[in-house]
Amino acid sequence: MKIRVGFGYDVHRLVAGRELWLGGIKIAHTEGLLGHSDADVLIHAICDALLGAANMRDIGYHFPDTAEEYENIDSKILLRKTMALLRGAGYELGNIDATIAAERPKLNPHIPAMKQTLASVLEVGEGDISIKATTTERLGFTGREEGIAAYATVLITQN
Repeated sequence: MKIRVGFGYDVHRLVAGRELWLGGIKIAHTEGLLGHSDADVLIHAICDALLGAANMRDIGYHFPDTAEEYENIDSKILLRKTMALLRGAGYELGNIDATIAAERPKLNPHIPAMKQTLASVLEVGEGDISIKATTTERLGFTGREEGIAAYATVLITQN
């Protein structure tokens, strides 16, 4: 069995007039993330980690932000397509370890729903997905609440 590891990172600016989507769920907040799609930084980081682990480039290569078909798309669709690409190449997900960096809103109460949603989209057990939330102690763009960042590490296997 071949084992591979991938790392993903994404960031989007917080703006008024947008919904906040993280980990495939809508979270009530005064601002949302700006992007071509729904700007779900957690899902985008996971997609990049999965694609990187399989040596399949990145999310922008497969789902460019210049393509109309991806404008305002639900990132769960991108994640489902990403996993289909990996499975088509004979890979399976081992686990995900992800961290979201945001000052507000408080994300810990939403983590169980995120895990449930992502597990359903990826067709894996919730125990294979770890999501953590942290602040940056008011430092940097996340600390100033200008945006939200997400980091993801994945392990994939190929038989």
